[in-house]
Amino acid sequence: MEAEESAPAAAALPTPTREPPAGADLARQASVVSVAVLASRVVGLVREQTLAFLFGAGRELDAFVTAFRVPNLFRDLFAEGALSAAFVTTFTHALERDGEAAAWRLASLVVNALAVVVGGVVLLGVLGAPALVGAIAPGFAEIPGKLPLTVRLTAIMFPFLLLVALAAVAMGILNTRNVFAVPAAAGAFFNVGSVVGGLACAAWLAPDYLRLALHGGADGAAPLLAERAITGMAVGTLVGGLCQLGVQLPALRRTGFRYRPVLDPRDPRLREVLRLMGPATIGAAAVQVNVFVNSNFASYLGNGPVSWLNVAFRFMQLPIGLFGVAIGTVTLPAVSRQSARGDVEALGRTVGEALELVALLCIPAAAGLALFGVPLVGLVYEHGRFGPADTAAAAQALAGYALGLAGYAGIKVLAPSFFALGDARIPMLVSLLSIGTNWALNWTFVRALHLGHVGLAISTSAVALGNCVLLYAFLCRRIGPLGRGLGRALARIGVATAVMLLAAAAADAALAPHLPVRPLAAYALRVATILGTAGAAFATACAALGVALPRRLLRRGRGGRPPRRARPAPPG
Repeated sequence: MEAEESAPAAAALPTPTREPPAGADLARQASVVSVAVLASRVVGLVREQTLAFLFGAGRELDAFVTAFRVPNLFRDLFAEGALSAAFVTTFTHALERDGEAAAWRLASLVVNALAVVVGGVVLLGVLGAPALVGAIAPGFAEIPGKLPLTVRLTAIMFPFLLLVALAAVAMGILNTRNVFAVPAAAGAFFNVGSVVGGLACAAWLAPDYLRLALHGGADGAAPLLAERAITGMAVGTLVGGLCQLGVQLPALRRTGFRYRPVLDPRDPRLREVLRLMGPATIGAAAVQVNVFVNSNFASYLGNGPVSWLNVAFRFMQLPIGLFGVAIGTVTLPAVSRQSARGDVEALGRTVGEALELVALLCIPAAAGLALFGVPLVGLVYEHGRFGPADTAAAAQALAGYALGLAGYAGIKVLAPSFFALGDARIPMLVSLLSIGTNWALNWTFVRALHLGHVGLAISTSAVALGNCVLLYAFLCRRIGPLGRGLGRALARIGVATAVMLLAAAAADAALAPHLPVRPLAAYALRVATILGTAGAAFATACAALGVALPRRLLRRGRGGRPPRRARPAPPG
């Protein structure tokens, strides 16, 4: 009823939000986001390479990774996870039903509320850094100097949370206005700012360490020099956060947004954002909280495991971002509008097509990462103090994480769909269940089965797959089937992936006797051979099996019957 009554108001808007066609615009927008995310991930790999080259997998890098996880976890729980889902949904409804003036007022209210609330959280985080680090990585206390270094880095990087929270609001506004490229590329500016700013600060604080690292002599550097250098890289994280926010401001102004210094905790739209953020905070928490728990277990495994897991998950971020985040980003504003208008058939079709595309891209990617992790990790990271043993250990963790790639990416599409429907309870309950399950699996794999850091990666993947299956089942129960023939498509994709793996493994084995002596050249040749063979084999197998190509898959929703209206949802 509410969607029907809002139609005249929506039609009267000065610049109404146009509902994009289900297929063609989704494909175009997703490809734009994918390109921007790819650029961000590539620059992010450069950032990781820089850290690995300068510090290797040891005390300083473990401390940096753990320290950054503290504000990063708060970012994913509040600033980007819950806030993005709650704000985009509420902002879209305000724009559709109340007009632009109300939507812009809501945006200013959220910005000002964030400045107050997140600013307080940052202050508490800086003051409480010793307690936070002690809870996250208690095993660091057993290694001299590791715990106080992690505490200091945590206090330095915690203000990053406020910068990224404001950047998330800007991203939500731009995405709702169908501007996707700039906010998607903002992550690349963060990584560039982090590297450039971090190296500049490290050169100022510890020029002798950088000189030694560049000439391969950092192993003999005094620990104090290494600590000062990693402190400079921590300051660079704040520089990156400023870049991530600043690059979006010109595009934000072009959409019509004008900041207003208003703060009204009683505003119904602001309270709606907060209402959705409560359960959404828990619903978006599963993967990051589970990684957080993994850090606790990994801290008892000595120097290296935290860094190996971080390197492996960084590789996972590329396909998750290219496929899950890109499709989920362009899907959320569309399903929010479809939900507000009661067009449940279009909503289900949009989500179903997005999931089918995620499966088509993630299943072969996961198989390739699992089987060919050594040349991939070696090519990117095996430089400086990051040696062959680190490459092998990180590749083992990557294989464990790859098992859950389709689950990670599917969650990026499924969880926001519940928020668009105004139901954040289901993701919350699923997430609560998964957090407990992850702890139990971690204990089993690490303490009982002694699988080490690989067991931590496998448990995280199992939880992600379980999350995805449960969310899919509950969404189908809520709105009906999500597209047609997904099971048949998965079977065909599985067969095509098996063909791809056989061809790539055969090509890699044939190449082995002819590899150059230098490890970097050997890794590069192996990766080029594997990627070329795998791509050609998968495309050929897909054509033979009748698997839909991405463009055709996403454009399938343009035809068909007229949409049916959804019945009003039950209260509560």
